[in-house]
Amino acid sequence: MTLKSLLLSSALGVAMLVPGLASAKDLTVAIQNNLTGLDPTNVNDTLSQTSLRLIYQGLFGFDKDMKLVPLLAESYESNADATEFTIKLREGVKFHDGTDFNAEAVKINLDRLRNPDNNLSRRSLVSMINKVEVVDDLTVRLVLDAPFGAMIASLAHPGAMIISPAALEKYGDEINRHPVGTGAFVFDNWAADTLTVTRNDDYWKGPAKVDRVVIRSVPESGARMAMLQTGEAQFVPNFPPELMQVIEKNPDLKVDISPSIVEYYVAMNNNKEPFGNQKVRQALNHAVDKDAFCQIVFSGLCSPADSIIPKDLSFHVTAGEYEFDLDRARELMAEAGYADGFETEIWANSNTESLRAMQFLQQQLAQINVDVNVVPLEAGVAAQRIWSIESAEDAEVQMYYGGWSSSTGDADWGIRPLLLGENAPPSMFNVAYYADDELDAAITGAIGTADPTERAKYYETAQKLAWDGAPWIFLGVADLVAAQTADVTGVHMLPDRGFLLEDAAFTE
Repeated sequence: MTLKSLLLSSALGVAMLVPGLASAKDLTVAIQNNLTGLDPTNVNDTLSQTSLRLIYQGLFGFDKDMKLVPLLAESYESNADATEFTIKLREGVKFHDGTDFNAEAVKINLDRLRNPDNNLSRRSLVSMINKVEVVDDLTVRLVLDAPFGAMIASLAHPGAMIISPAALEKYGDEINRHPVGTGAFVFDNWAADTLTVTRNDDYWKGPAKVDRVVIRSVPESGARMAMLQTGEAQFVPNFPPELMQVIEKNPDLKVDISPSIVEYYVAMNNNKEPFGNQKVRQALNHAVDKDAFCQIVFSGLCSPADSIIPKDLSFHVTAGEYEFDLDRARELMAEAGYADGFETEIWANSNTESLRAMQFLQQQLAQINVDVNVVPLEAGVAAQRIWSIESAEDAEVQMYYGGWSSSTGDADWGIRPLLLGENAPPSMFNVAYYADDELDAAITGAIGTADPTERAKYYETAQKLAWDGAPWIFLGVADLVAAQTADVTGVHMLPDRGFLLEDAAFTE
């Protein structure tokens, strides 16, 4: 069976289930942070981009195991050196506003995303594209500046999902409030802490099995658990692990634990003293007990970091270990001229988990006379103060706690956005403002070849250089915990901390 016929038969199988839609209900999902926007090409956080999978689709995407699958594309071919990609598109798909999905729509979207004048935060996903050619109505060709082995994986990232060209023309910059895609659900409303979408009855795979999906932002962990217990919410991704036992005792609820590709760290702004001093950064790594971090913040469902990317991401190598050693930390602080310590502040999102992590780090660093002021930020405020500044000189952040996952499934997106020197905000996400010529050469070398062996060599070098340079306090890689009511099926967490809701259904 060909890929095309396989996908068509799957769509027909879904369509045959439509009679059961009479018993469909609303699905409410409780998440820990507010959404920051509805333009997939210009949001920085996993929760916003994964929620937009309800409305939008890319040419490619991922299944629940984060294996690459075709979506709006049916297939692709590339030349031997991965500088040209010819992509065949799915026929008969329409955007929610009735606009046809075709090669011209793809060209308009990719040209918009890769244009540096548009200042879109996900531009680096497609910045290596030199030209987008419309071969025919259902075929598009991408011509790259140089070989890039992760091109199709980059197109599967939610940041490359396809927006209706008619909507882009109609709304312009306001597309952030008026999303129009090809997905299983149509945008209804976004206000304050709630996003609501309704079923797309003309969806090319066949209608979904729930009437509406409501995404509710609820930062406090206990409140999310209470919503699940009362039935106010039916799915809680990123469920607080310290509350798992309560869920496990309730026969009407169930919990799922799975490995992740999310690494947690503290970025230290190298443009702010004393973080420009490598010995200070290394000292702070030795001053934090990573095993205790995993136990206190994630109830032990976590492994200490051993590199700048997690072990389940392609091209990972063990880069080293910063042993918990207060004597060594104090020695390095003295060598750097900070034997008496210093004062600083740490920023993070204002959810329960992040607050607990910041308080833990505050206590740990106090042992070497580093006085840390904890500053929780609502997600929208964090997006403005950290990622949307005008220039590096405007950056006020000193330390930032967060987690990052490569939503392409490739090492490229786990390293390049965060540690390439030119990728500091507002360009990308290098909030450590770290610049090292050798590291930059390794990162750019890796994206300049499609040879896996060569890429592996470059990424090994990059990981070891960054580990020694210590732009971050390397913390841990946490497992994923999701909880749901027992009558819900078809909801899945992805290893990158995202989720899939398209196949959600309620059992009788």
